[in-house]
Amino acid sequence: MLDHTFFDGLSRLQLKMSHKSSLNSSGSHRSLRKGSSTEFSDFREYMPGDDLRRMDWNIYARLDKLYIREYMEEKEAQVRVLIDTSASMDYGAASKAELAKDLAAVVSFLALNNMDRVLLYDMKDMGRALSVGGGRGAFAKVLHWLEQMEFSGEINMLSAVRKMRCAGGGVTVMISDFLHPDMVDERAASSYEKLLRYLDYCGQRPVILHTMASEELHVTLEGVLNLIDAETDLKRRLLVDAKAIDSYERELARFMERMKKGCASGRGVYVLCDTGRDRKQLVFQDLRVIYDI
Repeated sequence: MLDHTFFDGLSRLQLKMSHKSSLNSSGSHRSLRKGSSTEFSDFREYMPGDDLRRMDWNIYARLDKLYIREYMEEKEAQVRVLIDTSASMDYGAASKAELAKDLAAVVSFLALNNMDRVLLYDMKDMGRALSVGGGRGAFAKVLHWLEQMEFSGEINMLSAVRKMRCAGGGVTVMISDFLHPDMVDERAASSYEKLLRYLDYCGQRPVILHTMASEELHVTLEGVLNLIDAETDLKRRLLVDAKAIDSYERELARFMERMKKGCASGRGVYVLCDTGRDRKQLVFQDLRVIYDI
């Protein structure tokens, strides 16, 4: 995990929020509701029971009509973080699982530091999200939850996302390698596109953190290899030569480009997260597109 000094450096950053909040707790994002903050929103005609302190007497003097000043109410936003905990994530000399936990910690810290609420989901158990709010003082709860996380088995990602409760607009961050048959299959409407459409329907801004091991991005293996699927134990014997590596890298590039375009069409952000990348460069440079500075 990252140290305290690292997180202190994140204090000046916050996540971009493209949707207004409709929640009830106080926070730092504009709500769909009118309230009592200091930022003026609009005028409306006076109705019995309105607070007379909001009366605009200048308008009354000009028009002989009573109007009330309305202001934008500031509410906390919800940031949902979904972590792929399937067995394929537990791979790499610098494992995807450890990077996924670091990324989840970074996003959670940013949300809490901005007085937003973060909901953390293990995608194998969508019914039990960790809901944390109250500022950065609650960040220790997030770290403890992440430390207990285990990576094993398989996940149906689309099914998992559809179990997520969405109350009001916000940001949904998905951390995964997306190396699942239903995500990469282009022969029919991919589950990836369906996933993005569902998030858009729920008023969520998708942030896709595509977590890949350096060994997957830059293949160095060669020869006749016996490969075993980490999730299904399916075995396959392959000849890995220059031609096979070239074909693999071209297909991988197509897959990542399709993910990037699909995310952009849903007003979201796609970031490739390489396990071999220096953490500070990854967080402060590569992830810069998800921040408001």
